[in-house]
Amino acid sequence: MARHTGKNMDKARKAVEPRPYKLDEGVELLQKVKFAKFDETVELVLRLGVDPKQADQMVRGTLVLPHGLGKSKKVLVIASGEKIREAEEAGAELVGGEEMVKKIQEGWTDFEAVIATPDMMKSVGRLGKVLGPRGLMPNPKAGTVTFDVKNAVQEIKAGKVEFRTDKTALIHAPVGKINFPAGRLVENAQAIISAVVKAKPVAAKGTYVKGITLSSTMGPGISIDLATAEAHA
Repeated sequence: MARHTGKNMDKARKAVEPRPYKLDEGVELLQKVKFAKFDETVELVLRLGVDPKQADQMVRGTLVLPHGLGKSKKVLVIASGEKIREAEEAGAELVGGEEMVKKIQEGWTDFEAVIATPDMMKSVGRLGKVLGPRGLMPNPKAGTVTFDVKNAVQEIKAGKVEFRTDKTALIHAPVGKINFPAGRLVENAQAIISAVVKAKPVAAKGTYVKGITLSSTMGPGISIDLATAEAHA
């Protein structure tokens, strides 16, 4: 099985020329060379000219993709009082207060997004070591610490994406599923690139977007023409 997959990967890589592709060409090629039996996730990676060690050069933000991600996330809302009912009515699968915090402390992580109301953050703050490494810690800048629970849940369900630079100045962001119509993947990718360009820190000097790569879960990486980013500057 592994040998068969290896042959397919080699074939897919050979189909990719060592040059930058226009975004729409890259998407079409990625779909053409796919070989996995499941609906892979398509991801965009941007290499930025920033120093992530400097607080004033951190790049982060959120956006709701025009065509969603093709999969509704399982949302946990940690709240109290009337906000519990609001979260349930908005479509959150998991809702609760202190008991949810305790479950997470005991090792439970059967959720894909977490929203918390500000009054619960004293308790939620204790979950940093569990949620932080998974990228699930509620944060006001990401809109996941809020009393507007209804809107926060609906945005996540609609395909809200959070992006931020890692330690190597890379941003990894999901674009959608490989079986999406090509045009939808292109528009989702353009929306992410535009959001990253708009989030350029004032302290960033020189070339901001240094590289863009498009790939799928099992597919090869395809270099994307930087003019795509410049068009959104």
